[in-house]
Amino acid sequence: MTDSSEISPSAHPAYGTLRSVTSAAGVVLAENPSGMTLDGTNSWVLRAPGQRGCVVVDPGPDHAHHLDRLAEQGPVELILLTHHHLDHSEAARTFSERTGAPVRALDPQLSLGAEGLGPDEAVGAAGLDIRVVATPGHTTDSLCFVVDGDGSVLTGDTVLGRGTTVLGDHHGALGDYLASLDRLAALPAGTTLLPGHGPDLGDAPQIARDYLAHREQRLGQVREALRRLGGSATPRQVVEIVYADVDESLWPAADISVAAQLEYLREHG
Repeated sequence: MTDSSEISPSAHPAYGTLRSVTSAAGVVLAENPSGMTLDGTNSWVLRAPGQRGCVVVDPGPDHAHHLDRLAEQGPVELILLTHHHLDHSEAARTFSERTGAPVRALDPQLSLGAEGLGPDEAVGAAGLDIRVVATPGHTTDSLCFVVDGDGSVLTGDTVLGRGTTVLGDHHGALGDYLASLDRLAALPAGTTLLPGHGPDLGDAPQIARDYLAHREQRLGQVREALRRLGGSATPRQVVEIVYADVDESLWPAADISVAAQLEYLREHG
């Protein structure tokens, strides 16, 4: 695999092939584009230079041709999941049965043939040391994976290659998410961001700081909407003001994020 400096994010999207991104990471893009998945789900293939075996992160949808492409990348030693959403995890069981590789995720119920992952756990496979970072917010079970020695971090849906992520509907989602962004912002400068959707990006800590600034801006807009609407305003009423410039087909997802913001403001002001 080539160095990320030789691969432009403009190479995304590239269906039907493994696209090298860093010395240890390449991506096979699933053909499941939608308003929520952008160009599709990025299934990441990780291995140290010179290694035959690989780790597959988020095998994605259970599409036979997509799993064929992943299986062609070499012996699969381990399957990791960033979170439970089906566009990332649906194929995990099928792909595990096909390759014999165990599946590991934060939720033990998603794990197959191995224990669930622990926050801050170090995973060794395919010649790599992969560090687990708990990053709840999008979901309670969201994880990022730092590939030590490669200068990269796989962010699942916590940080995307384009646009912003939808917050989960669990209690404390926004507070969790802001803390998760703080963890990513503390990574070394220049860490390559390998997202679950969209193109890879060059500086994960700066992007996390940009996300934090965007969330603060949104909170300001929600505060202003509440001043206009009153404290008992519903999420949809706020969405109609704050997300007026967003396609209405995306408003149901915005409802969830606004509900999390309203909860946060009511608890933190």
